[in-house]
Amino acid sequence: MSGAAAAGLLSSALAACGSDEGGVPTLTWYTNPDSGGQAEIAARCTEAADGQYAIETAVLPREASQQREQLIRRLAANDASIDIMSLDPPFIPEFAEAGFLAPVPSDVAERVTEDVVESAVEGSTWNDELVAVPFWANTQLLWYRESVVEQAGLDMSQPVTWDQIVEAAQAADVQVGVQGIRAEALTVWFNALIESAGGSIIEENSTDPSEIELGLTSEAGIRAAEVMRMIGTSGTVGPALSTANEDSTATAFEGPNGGFNVNYPFVYPRALSAVEAGTMDASVPEDYGWAIYPRVDADTPAAPPYGGINLGVGAFSQYPELAYEATECITSTENQAYYFVTNGNPASDTAVYDDPEVLEQFPMAPTIRDSLELAAPRPQTPYYSEVSGGIQRVYHPPSSVEPEQTPEAAAELINAVLRKEQLL
Repeated sequence: MSGAAAAGLLSSALAACGSDEGGVPTLTWYTNPDSGGQAEIAARCTEAADGQYAIETAVLPREASQQREQLIRRLAANDASIDIMSLDPPFIPEFAEAGFLAPVPSDVAERVTEDVVESAVEGSTWNDELVAVPFWANTQLLWYRESVVEQAGLDMSQPVTWDQIVEAAQAADVQVGVQGIRAEALTVWFNALIESAGGSIIEENSTDPSEIELGLTSEAGIRAAEVMRMIGTSGTVGPALSTANEDSTATAFEGPNGGFNVNYPFVYPRALSAVEAGTMDASVPEDYGWAIYPRVDADTPAAPPYGGINLGVGAFSQYPELAYEATECITSTENQAYYFVTNGNPASDTAVYDDPEVLEQFPMAPTIRDSLELAAPRPQTPYYSEVSGGIQRVYHPPSSVEPEQTPEAAAELINAVLRKEQLL
């Protein structure tokens, strides 16, 4: 959606809010761009509210960093028009620490975390308190070509390691798709590697940046760097690793050299849509298989990426009680199932994964659910932008990573930024 269109929606939503004084309270829900699913859920919940409230949506910019910036600026000015926000999980601690989120009532917290995957609860928590409402939860699977793993003799019913995948790809002369672009996708990949190795980017957390202890130079941090370098120099990642993102690696996986790809569930409906449009042969997605994210070490379970969107209620909203009531409607099992099927965004509610329509459209849904139970959020810190920015700078390109040098260099940079001795 264009900036002008988004601005138009925003203006209309705010105008609607102002026009309802003395009538039905209007809640403004700031949403990330999607395929219209959040707007439809807003309409459904408005109807279900039966006159208690109405929900209007205002579309935020496409990039998560720009969404954060716009919301932070408005909330810093005590903007009362922000009732509900669709928040990228890594930014939630920053919003909570700044006092921008209305407290979650205890009874609401109990209901919205029932039967919810653990990673989504963790991603909505700061200082041991639920500060946002889990909505949809995303994770990466290991996608593979069945013909390739058959040729390699890999048993995909058992966990596989990055080493095994690279060896199989080298033997079959196919590609391994990973996201090596200097962007948030690189932090997502590195976080999954260090968490899968049994460590964390932040070992000791604190609201005081001088007291944060990074785990980059730990044994797990060095092991993650070793795996990143191994993959980056394996000859299986293609010539454009340094600019590879989710879309480009999905495209490569669809091609004749596709072998393996760590990526989000959109990979599957994207391929089916191409078949329906006549731009892809049906034999391509028929060759797709899926499994849990690769392990770093054979005896340590993988910690796949966790993402998605959770809902925050603005601290300056005129209607926080109604806003929290609305979040319960938005995140109902029925609406999460609708959103999964129509927009391809997996649910945080485990009951959705038993829905027949979900299973028909996403036969890998049980694997997505299992992955979300194993998934690890990115570092929970109010200084996430500084931490992620430092990793993107030092670990890029992945082929240049030196296990004995890169972790230390990244730790020095991030610590200097946190101490305000250096700028990113």
